[in-house]
Amino acid sequence: MAQHAAGPLGAARIAARLPDTNAASIREALAQVAELAALLITDESIRAEPVPDIAQSLELLAVAGSALDALPLAELTVALAAMRVTAADLKRLATTHDARRTATLRVDPPPKELETRLVQSISPDGQVLDGASKDLARARQRVREARKHVMDKLGAILGSLDQAERAPDAAVTLRGGRYVIPIRSTARARVGGIVHDESATRGTVFVEPPEIIELGNELRAAESAELREVLRVLRDLTDLLRPHRATIGAAWEMCIAFDDLCARARYAVQVNGFVPEIGGHLKIKAGRHPLLDHPVAFDLELVPDEFTILVSGPNTGGKTVLIKAVGLLALMAQSGIVPPIGPHSSLPVFTEVFADIGDRQSIAASLSTFSAHVAVLREILDGAGAGSLVLLDEIGSGTDPAEGGALAAATLRTLTRRRAITLATTHLGALKQLAAETVGIVNASLQFDAETLTPTYRLLKGVPGRSYGLAIARRLGVAEDVLAEAERGVPDAERTLDRLLASVESRGRDIDARAAALEAREAQLALERQNLQNLQDMENLLHLREKALDKDARNRARAYLLEARKTVEAALGQARAAVTEATAKEARRMVEEAIEKTAGGRADGQMGRETDFKIGERVRTEQGKVGVVAEIRSDGRVVVEIGPIRLVIAPDLLTRADGPPAHRPIRPS
Repeated sequence: MAQHAAGPLGAARIAARLPDTNAASIREALAQVAELAALLITDESIRAEPVPDIAQSLELLAVAGSALDALPLAELTVALAAMRVTAADLKRLATTHDARRTATLRVDPPPKELETRLVQSISPDGQVLDGASKDLARARQRVREARKHVMDKLGAILGSLDQAERAPDAAVTLRGGRYVIPIRSTARARVGGIVHDESATRGTVFVEPPEIIELGNELRAAESAELREVLRVLRDLTDLLRPHRATIGAAWEMCIAFDDLCARARYAVQVNGFVPEIGGHLKIKAGRHPLLDHPVAFDLELVPDEFTILVSGPNTGGKTVLIKAVGLLALMAQSGIVPPIGPHSSLPVFTEVFADIGDRQSIAASLSTFSAHVAVLREILDGAGAGSLVLLDEIGSGTDPAEGGALAAATLRTLTRRRAITLATTHLGALKQLAAETVGIVNASLQFDAETLTPTYRLLKGVPGRSYGLAIARRLGVAEDVLAEAERGVPDAERTLDRLLASVESRGRDIDARAAALEAREAQLALERQNLQNLQDMENLLHLREKALDKDARNRARAYLLEARKTVEAALGQARAAVTEATAKEARRMVEEAIEKTAGGRADGQMGRETDFKIGERVRTEQGKVGVVAEIRSDGRVVVEIGPIRLVIAPDLLTRADGPPAHRPIRPS
């Protein structure tokens, strides 16, 4: 999870998280993570800003008269920029995404002028810039000029020396803060000046010539003036920051807290975790071990009157991984981390967590495996009670099975009476009957494939697991005579229990197979029901389309007839001028009779198509589908069966299957 942090301080904050025992604060922390995780799914641009560690700088700001060095000031510049960006991001989340819980982290950043002044004065690599003050710029200019004078003069002196007087590859260099030239020891008397250093062989000496001494003094004076101005600038910048120390500290904490929150939110998205109900009984849905790459999900629930779950089964079956996963998921949730669990889960708030997992033997402490386990059991029994989570791996192992089983049974009964939530693993057959005898204790097992002798890691509550010891030995090639003798040596009670568990497992596999078959059949029926519904919807759609087409045809025919009537009226008007009134009336009657006959034929929408179909006759729809006439309704529409589908279609949309393919009727325009 720390890998999702933007900076080392955020990663360290995550690593330092501890479980909380206050249910309200746990719920608020998880709700805050869930809020930001939901935003990250749609907005990947949300990210925290890394900040440097400025804790020591904040401490120095609290000391009056102290001055920060240039490098801490450079770190403060980076931190101030991160504070400003983080505050702006949190404000944006509050206004545009309504992320109110996330926005509670926001505090007002320090004034922008502080960052501006530091940027102008300090370089990113921790050097005081010339622009920090005018006096500093002038002082550095004097230093550069004085240094140039010294270098030029030394170069001239070095060039005037004979080859025998100069050291090989001679060049102006620096010794003890003074500029010097390397010469041979034999030329020391002629050159004169101050010797500041000599070579290991003493054949070369580094001399500051007499004529350079004064120039060197001037350079040192200029450098001292520069240093004094640098210190003055650092004091001024420190005094400028000191009144804002509290604001800087709060904004720095805001950046680290937001980095911590972003990392936890990104982890929740990565593992597809859901916020559990806090304070309920233990119910884990689709729980996964947080440290495994491809974990198998498990469901585990303890109803209110169940406190102890005893997990049995063969080695490598995943028992230890299971109880570790439960402990990690509970502690992650109480630490404000959304664990990798599914929806509708709930977790109690544990006030203590006790664990006895692994081999604790110690030669130095004279502890055997059993003695080490007993020592831990004593500590657990001294402190565990209501509100405790106890994880016990291979309880009762490491000694005689009868005595170890008796001690384990007594321990589990005691913890159950105290209402401590206990998860224990065991191979002891005697403990598998404990659940049937004790209220509050339930058996569980991790399923094992009896045919391939490989684990499936599927948790089964209420059923103890078989150890498969002899079966695994047989698969690994142990001689049959040895196995037969071993089987005869197994107590009758153990053999009876093993046969019973084998029968339960076989019946469980049969039930699972039937359940899978029923689920497949139900899925098939649901698909068929959906297909039938789709066909019914298609039939209704075709019927509506048919009505719409019929209405359109009638409207077109009506418009055609009205237009024809106008034409006839115009013709009659012209006829009246040429013939008698009686002749005109007769002509009008004959025209109207012809119009009525035309209207009746067109309004029926038949347009000369075949309509006299018979039951059992094969017909073809406009879409080219061939079916059989099953019924002719009183309204003239035809019921056609196409395979298992019955369609009600207007006769003018059908043709006989033996004839040419159907074409849509040509409606009058």
